Amino acid sequence: MDPRAAPRAAAFLDLDRTVIARSSTFAFSRPLYAGGLLTRTSVLRSAYAHLAFRMFGADDEQVMRLRAAMTSMVAGWPVQQVRDIVEETLHELIDPMVYEEAAQLIEEHRTAGRDVVIVSASGSDVVGPIAAMLGADRSIATELGVRDGRYTGEVETWLYGDGKAQAMRALAQEAGYDLAACHAYSDSLTDLPMLEAVGHPSAVNPDRGLRRVARARGWPVLVFTRPVPLRSRVGALRPSPRAAAVGAAAVGAGAATAGVVWAARRRARGSG
Repeated sequence: MDPRAAPRAAAFLDLDRTVIARSSTFAFSRPLYAGGLLTRTSVLRSAYAHLAFRMFGADDEQVMRLRAAMTSMVAGWPVQQVRDIVEETLHELIDPMVYEEAAQLIEEHRTAGRDVVIVSASGSDVVGPIAAMLGADRSIATELGVRDGRYTGEVETWLYGDGKAQAMRALAQEAGYDLAACHAYSDSLTDLPMLEAVGHPSAVNPDRGLRRVARARGWPVLVFTRPVPLRSRVGALRPSPRAAAVGAAAVGAGAATAGVVWAARRRARGSG
């Protein structure tokens, strides 16, 4: 191998509000309800919670409550039914939410010879198909346990906070990426470990905390504003077979994750 050759590198992109304009898991709450997996109350709570999360965010304690509620809600759900719902509604729900700027960024990294990796705290049964639709090479996401074709309610891999950075380092070792030559993109201060793991971090539509850090450290701050359906774009991204096969045995239950934030906000207001 030529020692002067450029190191192998990847671009790691957070999904929600970085590549797409809203929560990927929340987007599937309606078809999950139509499939009998969510109740009407859960869907209504998730709608309120989605707005609250966008406006106020959530601290670590609330996120852990979110995790507990998510695993409790999805326990017993048939895995194949969830995968079928995602497959049937993917383009209708997610395609229109993809930022045009993110799609262009993905193409630029692919043209430069870098792998594209979607990194998300949502479940792999949601993230994997979205990554394939985006033309990403790989995805890494939260994974839930499965037994006898149903979710057990146990978390096998939780990609939140430093969990994303740990998963990136593990993938880099496996795939031979030089993290110093890699890029990473996120909108949230909770993803600071993910951004610090690479040599080229960028903040995308950052929250206030991440914006302060980015400015202090001189990181690029990108603003993505144009959700445009991939199919309507000239030279739309080609699906990646590798991404389609990445990640099994988990689901991003949008209503469950949103519901915890909703409940936490209600409790906080009541105790204030």
